[in-house]
Amino acid sequence: MNRMMIVTACGLSLVLVSGRGSVVAQQGGSSSSHVMSTPAELNWGEAPPALPKGAKLVVLSGDPGKSGPFAVRLRLPAGYRIAPHWHPTDEHVTVVSGTFSMGMGEKFDAKVLKTLPAGGYALMPAEARHYAMTRGGATVQVHGTGPFVLNYVNPADDPRKAAAK
Repeated sequence: MNRMMIVTACGLSLVLVSGRGSVVAQQGGSSSSHVMSTPAELNWGEAPPALPKGAKLVVLSGDPGKSGPFAVRLRLPAGYRIAPHWHPTDEHVTVVSGTFSMGMGEKFDAKVLKTLPAGGYALMPAEARHYAMTRGGATVQVHGTGPFVLNYVNPADDPRKAAAK
């Protein structure tokens, strides 16, 4: 059985890393290891299939698919959207660059998005329904306690379902 490391941006949301291979290079080891990385040392890869295509992801520390602390970054292109979803654990999102917009609820509503600039922060409590988008592109850092799982409110929004067809 494949283990799934799920990472979001929005909450992000954002973010699933498949344990089937190392598509995304992990920068750090266990939570007891120190991690120090410059931006040039980060090895970005495709985001996992639980996120819409186009996002890039890097694991900074920990393992989002296992119990314990983790930190990841997502690089999102302009116009990127993450449909309403939720996580069984808290999700912490910090905007590293660009702007990232988030909203609460089970339906995507662009009129109620709150735009966070670089340096902005959001906490999505466990099971809070939320969604996100970026108009001009953004890099966000997501941290929390794994295992990190992304559940779409509407199963039809799950990119893994489309990929399976």
